[in-house]
Amino acid sequence: MKALVIGAAGFVGPYLCKNLIDNGFDVLATKLENENSKGDFKFVNLNILKKEEIDALLKEFAPDVIFHLAAQSSVKLSWERPQLTFSINVIGAINLLESVREFAKNAKVVLIGSGEEYGQIDQSKLPVKEDAKIEANNFYAVSKATQNSIGRIYAKAYGLNVVSVRAFNHIGVGQLDTFVIPSFCKQVVEIEKTNKPGVIKVGNLSSKRDFTDVRDIVNAYRLLALKGKSGETYNVGSGRSYKIEDLLNIILSLTNASVKVEIDPARFRPVDTPEVRADISKLVKDTGYKVKHDLKDTIKEIMDSYR
Repeated sequence: MKALVIGAAGFVGPYLCKNLIDNGFDVLATKLENENSKGDFKFVNLNILKKEEIDALLKEFAPDVIFHLAAQSSVKLSWERPQLTFSINVIGAINLLESVREFAKNAKVVLIGSGEEYGQIDQSKLPVKEDAKIEANNFYAVSKATQNSIGRIYAKAYGLNVVSVRAFNHIGVGQLDTFVIPSFCKQVVEIEKTNKPGVIKVGNLSSKRDFTDVRDIVNAYRLLALKGKSGETYNVGSGRSYKIEDLLNIILSLTNASVKVEIDPARFRPVDTPEVRADISKLVKDTGYKVKHDLKDTIKEIMDSYR
């Protein structure tokens, strides 16, 4: 089975490519020309804003399944550059689906969205289900919610085999330290290296989020490519919420360094949801998905990678 992974040079892409190859897929990965390839995979350059490049690639490779990871995924940058965010996340998705409609109509397309699409989740309705009201409250979230709607239209109007994902927080080795868990791990390891007491800066520790090891996330993507129902949206996460403070305490338990925790108001979001937890029963029912990795082990791996 031939799998095309679009936007594979980021954090998630190499994990997905490895999972697919380990499960017998013939994988071709794409990246932007100025990006470095990660992993021992077959890479080609692709700009999703140039539809003619997608056309040529689909005609040449003829994939059975396409995973669309390419995105402007920073919430912060989406506030600064909303035009860029919508160009990549919306126009890019349309370019891909138009190319699929013309040159690879039988291919299964997995569109990767975000739990951010739900926005301010009604705390009385946790865990959040796929049919919950979408209250996207930043430009990144709105762009991904729009991608989701576009995917449903292409499935219904043109008969394309499109499955959409709303992925919740995922962590692992290689994630940028702009994200909360690698940020904590990196700061603690930097203190370790000084052999002196130190301070780490943190934001809101009371928030609870649905965290999952990235290897479980990409396994869900593969299962959805095989078993997901066209036109449907699936939450992908652990189905559990973890208090940020509890994850920080795991990190602190893994070091002998003397670490003082200091609250930094600059690290707080202007609007924050107390708890986010995904209902993954639909994913489990349709694919048999199971979470296999313990987050404490994942955090230890991230700490060791910084060491």
